[in-house]
Amino acid sequence: MIKGKAWIFGDDVDTDVIIPGKYLRTTDMQVFADHAMEGIDPDFSSKVSPGDIIVGGNNFGCGSSREQAPLALKHAGVGCVVARSFGRIFFRNSINVGLPLIEADVECEEGDEVEVNLSEGTVKVAGRTYTGQQIPDFLLEILSDGGLVEHRKKQQRLNS
Repeated sequence: MIKGKAWIFGDDVDTDVIIPGKYLRTTDMQVFADHAMEGIDPDFSSKVSPGDIIVGGNNFGCGSSREQAPLALKHAGVGCVVARSFGRIFFRNSINVGLPLIEADVECEEGDEVEVNLSEGTVKVAGRTYTGQQIPDFLLEILSDGGLVEHRKKQQRLNS
């Protein structure tokens, strides 16, 4: 279960506004975190709290295939991204880096308490339950392990 305050963003939020290109010359996760969503809300990183949830519209994470976009959100403290749909590469990159996400059409206001149950594929807001796209068990396992690299390390330890 993931619970947090809602941050609302619209349709077609691309990876260039999630983490602007001028910050891609580093591998410092703190730099990514400090500039997450800067292209839409320059103050986002100073307002977001650990576990908060981004609620987006259609095509969240479209654009370039930069893996830094979900990394920026994860290291800024975002607990989950809920959107009607995702750019496919952003979806894969999020799973790979361990950023939970779910496709669901959710109505809420900024600041609402949001509760996401990935294994059931549900999102609860203000007493309403929305059914989203349930994530397959093998992807849930990757997310629970912290991403693909950690998942593979775990598998290697178990197989040794």
